[in-house]
Amino acid sequence: MTHPDSPPRPADGFAPTGSRPATEWPDSTRPSELRSSVFGSTLFDSLAAGPTGVRPPPSVFDVCHVGVVLRAVLFVNAVVGIGALFAARGFPAWLSLATIGSAVALPGVLLWLLAACLLKAPLSALPLGAQWAAATSLGAVSGVFGWALGWSTGLDLFDTGHWLAPALAGAAMAASIFQWLRLRAQAKLPADTTAKLAELQSRIRPHFLFNTLNTALSLVRLDPARAEGVLEDLAELFRVALTDTGESVTLAEEVELAQRYLAIEQIRFGDRLQVSWELDADAGAARVPPLLLQPLVENAVRHGVEPAPEGGLIRVRTRMKMGRAVVSIVNTVSQEPSRPGNGIALRNVRERLRLMHDVAAQFDTRRDRDVFRVQIVVPI
Repeated sequence: MTHPDSPPRPADGFAPTGSRPATEWPDSTRPSELRSSVFGSTLFDSLAAGPTGVRPPPSVFDVCHVGVVLRAVLFVNAVVGIGALFAARGFPAWLSLATIGSAVALPGVLLWLLAACLLKAPLSALPLGAQWAAATSLGAVSGVFGWALGWSTGLDLFDTGHWLAPALAGAAMAASIFQWLRLRAQAKLPADTTAKLAELQSRIRPHFLFNTLNTALSLVRLDPARAEGVLEDLAELFRVALTDTGESVTLAEEVELAQRYLAIEQIRFGDRLQVSWELDADAGAARVPPLLLQPLVENAVRHGVEPAPEGGLIRVRTRMKMGRAVVSIVNTVSQEPSRPGNGIALRNVRERLRLMHDVAAQFDTRRDRDVFRVQIVVPI
């Protein structure tokens, strides 16, 4: 077992390498600046600033995701197919009308999505009424564009000069998609709020807070530097839980936060907690929801290490695979029963990944005998 103060290093297999050193200070926070920069500016100032964690609503026009594009295209094609049922007599006629209609509608919906993606920032700054007007007007223009493109290539779905029908159809489709995007954006807020509240609650749980403070107090006389490091890690955890970190952070930032948490827990558990880090620097650039990894490693400690008299192992690994970042958290499972949980952390992580990356992200959990695995895949 490596000493808790040993820095993490890559390891093969399941060999423990120790957690992040409690006395390793980032460039922006040296020990001489601890009292003013860490406690004064991050923890206490955050508390004094009043309610935090309230972030602006996600952009309604955030359509720059493959999942949104696929759903919008499928929705428009479904509407075209249903509409063709009213004009077709028999399956061959319906198939012909649906094909022509899809060929006309596809360029229009792609134009609307492209324009919404490029104009996301200015459109999001408009009042709600103006957003509706912009979305429907852009839909009308896109509908006429699709019709004109189809007419110029000989697709006679509409008679020459009847541009009003595709304009109204485009506006109606755009209004439907815009309303769905509004509901989708609003759905992000409860999940993020729940994550912050759950994180804050877990950080101020009496047993965790008292154990951490008691650990720091016991080290004050024996090892002041390590005690100072424990308090800095605790302050950083509170800072992240109490302040607004935006809609996403880098995977490297989430790894650093998980290292701080495990550094505290490793001092508390001693040799019972063994940690292995296998980190790929290229994967650290991936964007993930804030407070993603810490609840997962906390689950690993709670259910894998804490109930086992002999302790347990936790391995955190990041790597690049086929242009995507893969994160795996593996922990041993004790034969002794752990304190029962309700699965909120896993459900919350899964939901926030889905809201941020849609179908481009994967979240899988499984138990292989005495090992529990969590794997996350996100695009770069």
